[in-house]
Amino acid sequence: MSNNMQGTNGKAQRAGTRANGDSSGGVQSVDRAVRVLEILAASGGSGVSEVAAELEVHKSTAFRLLAALEDRGLVEQNSDRGKYQLGFGILRLASAIPMRLGLVRQSRPLLDELAAQIGETVNLAVIREQYAVNVAEALGPSAISAQTWMGQLTPLHATSSGKILLAHLDRAQRDDVLEVAGQPRLTEATITSRSALEKQLEQALSDGYASTFEEYEVGLNAVAVPVRDHTGGVVAAVSVSGPAFRLVPDQMREVAAALQVAGSQISRRLGHLGS
Repeated sequence: MSNNMQGTNGKAQRAGTRANGDSSGGVQSVDRAVRVLEILAASGGSGVSEVAAELEVHKSTAFRLLAALEDRGLVEQNSDRGKYQLGFGILRLASAIPMRLGLVRQSRPLLDELAAQIGETVNLAVIREQYAVNVAEALGPSAISAQTWMGQLTPLHATSSGKILLAHLDRAQRDDVLEVAGQPRLTEATITSRSALEKQLEQALSDGYASTFEEYEVGLNAVAVPVRDHTGGVVAAVSVSGPAFRLVPDQMREVAAALQVAGSQISRRLGHLGS
């Protein structure tokens, strides 16, 4: 009964979304694909007709959805008269979650320690498509407690974490990301020239840290260093940000040195054995 109620509520919500004009054919297809995965998870295996009945669509539509998911390895046909079940591609996607959770868990005490030491906000960010997303945060005693970056998607070209993450992408990946993201001007100090940004990224690789001076927000400066996993690859960036009148350019090298110690400690917790 609860499954039917959930299905009814879900249909009502989707109908409301369409009524408000917020849906499109593409969004509807995504919604249906997710529903297929939910149906297979609940049933353990369903045929095309059963999926079509649950979705209230024609069998040809259900077949196209299942075929697209099968191409991605998210569903597969079993030997039970062609019924579909969840595929191993689901495990591939889910395996990324423990890694992210492990990253945050291993970083947390060191972020708190660094925030107390420096007195400013400390963030841990990972790259997500064309953004840096902050997945953990620690506020120092001098930090403005009303300001939080947790969960925010921030531009790669205008943030210290973003620059570090960009710097450690290979050239082809970097080109692809920046082609999509661009380098929009956010403040008068934002770097909008690709050649100027490339020079900063090369400098970040040489120095081991990247900094920004009021490039994302007026009055906000920041510095970031990389975090590596057991393979040596950069999986995150740890940063310190604070008001421009406190976190001044002359302090950056000193703050970066403390950050590099914390970044190395987090990296070792993730299995990195290098210096």
